[in-house]
Amino acid sequence: MTELQGFGDQIALGAFTTLRTACTSLALGIGVGLCGALAKRSRFQLIRWLADCYTTIVRGVPELLIILILYFGGTVALTTVFGRYVEVDAFAAGVFALTIVFGAYATEVFRAAIQGVPPGQIDAAQALGLSKFCLWHLVILPQMWRYALPGLGNLWLTLLKDTALISVVGLEDLMRKTSIAAGSTHDPLTFYSIAAGLYLLFTSVSLVGLTWLERRADRGVRFAQ
Repeated sequence: MTELQGFGDQIALGAFTTLRTACTSLALGIGVGLCGALAKRSRFQLIRWLADCYTTIVRGVPELLIILILYFGGTVALTTVFGRYVEVDAFAAGVFALTIVFGAYATEVFRAAIQGVPPGQIDAAQALGLSKFCLWHLVILPQMWRYALPGLGNLWLTLLKDTALISVVGLEDLMRKTSIAAGSTHDPLTFYSIAAGLYLLFTSVSLVGLTWLERRADRGVRFAQ
């Protein structure tokens, strides 16, 4: 316990960095996913083709490899532009990589959710003369979120665990902090068990929140039944 107390503040800081990375990537990834879903439904073939290439490539490449390519590739690109060595910030590279990965999978979740909205309701809204903004705001989006929440919940849980991959580029997250503590104290079992417990805590709290969101999204449906 004495060794644990010596690294307690560092592990707490790493846990905060993990949550900050995951939440930032989630917010940006949802935006990317929505744009990707709309692009796949575009009437322009080129936009649909670009969206298909994006999701196919990202979903076909391991997350760790994407992180490494963006981190080292970004460093090379910035060094070339500025004419001197510029290292990409580990947090920025990690968030960017996780956003791209989350957005690719979220694109398919949102696309399927939009297709799940009954076409008759869309036709009825158009017959009533609703503008395109009102159609999306009042008819499509509320139902789309209800269909998308289970899939987004699974992606969020995966995202939480994928943050551990960013430690390979130097991000001081929970995994890296516990690895440093384990190496310094030669007690890997204790510190990796602590990391596992914290990740389990994060996912357990997330599951409670996701369950509440799904029930809230289904409240009108339950009452109608």
